Amino acid sequence: MPLKILVVEDDPLILEFMSEIIAGFDADVRPVGDSEAAATLVERERFDGIFLDLQMPKLNGFQLAAKIRQSPSNRSTPIVVVTGHDDNKIMAQAFAVGGTLFLQKPVDRPKLVKLFKIARGIMFENQRRYIRVPLQTEITCESGSKPVKGTSINISEGGMLIEIGNLGGMGNNVLLSFRLPAQNSSCSLSGTIIWTDEKKTRSGVQFAAMTAKDKQSIRDFITSYLS
Repeated sequence: MPLKILVVEDDPLILEFMSEIIAGFDADVRPVGDSEAAATLVERERFDGIFLDLQMPKLNGFQLAAKIRQSPSNRSTPIVVVTGHDDNKIMAQAFAVGGTLFLQKPVDRPKLVKLFKIARGIMFENQRRYIRVPLQTEITCESGSKPVKGTSINISEGGMLIEIGNLGGMGNNVLLSFRLPAQNSSCSLSGTIIWTDEKKTRSGVQFAAMTAKDKQSIRDFITSYLS
């Protein structure tokens, strides 16, 4: 599955140049020249990796990175900070708001190719966490004093979508118990509700804590489905 990459750069020539090179790695590139438009986009779509310039009008790179880290879909997405600064304080500030790697300007082809080859391993790992595969199995969910039963719709390494009664609003912590049919194994893990539909019948749960055994069981289930 191609990596889905967001490139945010207000200079149209640099934006086109970077997007062309990254697309050469069979990536699905979304070039955006406006930082406020990018801030809206990261609330609606999930990306496997994000390149952003630090010096931009409207929202600068620090502000945009902070918004990315606050968005439910991209809070763990690797961010490559593109900057003409080599000041240690600037780099420390960029790390503090969520930067993962740095690309020094001026950007040339060898420099970007080398950086992307390093970054894409991290980006593929992030992508794998969010690949969702169908799963229909009974779910027991504890959120408060009384367990509630529902049915799963799909699962990823990072979370699952379940059909169930009202579990509360976003940010509510839950405990999930279920079986993976193909693996013949039981899982019990905690999670946080990050999405609900308008009717409060479906909830998206992001896994918060799990044992190594449960993590491997879920990974094996997804791998077996995709193979």
